Amino acid sequence: MPKKNVTRRHFLAASTVPVAAALTSTPTTAYGAAGKDSGKLAVLGGKPVRKIDLSCKWPLWGKKDEEMTLAALRSGTWSRSKIVREFEKKFAKMMGAKRCIGTNCGTHSLFTALAALDIGGGDEVITTPYTFVATIQAILLHDALPVFVDTDPDTFMINPDKIEEKITENTRAILPVHLEGEVCHMDKIKAIAKKHNLKVVEDACQGHMAEWKGKNTGTLGDLGCFSFQNSKDITCGEGGAILGDDDELMDRCFSIHNFGRAHGSVKGWGLPVLGYKARMAEYQASILIPALDRVEAQHKKMTDNHKYLVSKLEQIPGIVPRKSYPETTAIGFYTFSFRYKKEHFNGASRSQFLKALRAEGVGFHAGGGPGDQHNHAINKSDSYLEKTLTGKTFSKIYSKERLDSYRRMCDCPDNDQLFTEYVGCGGKQIFLNTKKDMDDIYNAVLKVYENRDQLAKV
Repeated sequence: MPKKNVTRRHFLAASTVPVAAALTSTPTTAYGAAGKDSGKLAVLGGKPVRKIDLSCKWPLWGKKDEEMTLAALRSGTWSRSKIVREFEKKFAKMMGAKRCIGTNCGTHSLFTALAALDIGGGDEVITTPYTFVATIQAILLHDALPVFVDTDPDTFMINPDKIEEKITENTRAILPVHLEGEVCHMDKIKAIAKKHNLKVVEDACQGHMAEWKGKNTGTLGDLGCFSFQNSKDITCGEGGAILGDDDELMDRCFSIHNFGRAHGSVKGWGLPVLGYKARMAEYQASILIPALDRVEAQHKKMTDNHKYLVSKLEQIPGIVPRKSYPETTAIGFYTFSFRYKKEHFNGASRSQFLKALRAEGVGFHAGGGPGDQHNHAINKSDSYLEKTLTGKTFSKIYSKERLDSYRRMCDCPDNDQLFTEYVGCGGKQIFLNTKKDMDDIYNAVLKVYENRDQLAKV
């Protein structure tokens, strides 16, 4: 085990709040809950595999959370102060980074990082079409163009082998996204960045606790950005952070997120750089500090349940769980997903499969399309991307020829195919449940597969 990883675990072990260990029961037989009706799909009147919702209480908190939040409230100092600094020090140490800057949200951590790199009008930033809108908004709000590189069909991450063909004389940075807790191929991405003199900003907003060769996501590029929004593994409702080892670059981030005021190597009277207000508040940090104390135990339980479920689901023909690169030593958790291959289900559509699965008590969904409000195919999102390109600012900065050429670069056929097959669950909380719950998911999917001849009636 890498030394850094051991250090992180030793650090957390001293203060970890106990989380119930994952159950170690052996797998039940298929349709263990369905009994004599196992041969008839619940959507057609059979008995469902389970009736209890898979969701789990989230977010988690305890007495220490309440005590710290009340202390912050009673202090009368609610803006950035010593509690934020305590969190920054603790998070940086846990993640293995030299410095951390707390922000008011993950979106502003991305925006600040790009501002520190002086990304602006005319520039291009390489990224993935499969992400949450904040990744792209941070680029567009700097009047730069997000250049989409197709996804890897196996990992769903940005395909590193297709990055170089999208690099132009205007490319300034690569913004890989560790989406759903998976990890991008950082060795290839960093090698490309070095070859072309580009900066790397990691969007690790969904990548908490994920590791590449024993090193945490968010510490592999020039800057790493995190979100602590309500659905994340580490949360305070809204919040974010930037990690980095380059003092000069981190000084710029700090100055920019604090109105542009002088800080460290950023010197000058008044406001030496253009900035804005993105500071983390004391009450946010007071919630995050105890959350750090229990995340290791949570992550272990989710990891155990995830490995168990994947080992079973991948045995079912037509169910292809998202894979990790061999160098990925740990994944994070945000959404669980797999590809649905309808040819193994008598050609039944994904909507028929999902309707049958939901009736069995497993509420998975088809995600990723342009209408999805969460992770989705951004390059197909006419709702705001095209409006931005045809708006006043971009029309003044970019010629019609440049924008037409850019639009032709946005095709990502592998990503398009992914989102005809994508199936996911609403949240990582399913992995805080028991092995019995994992068996229920497997049994429900297997039941639908073994009764696939009935799907034509759904």
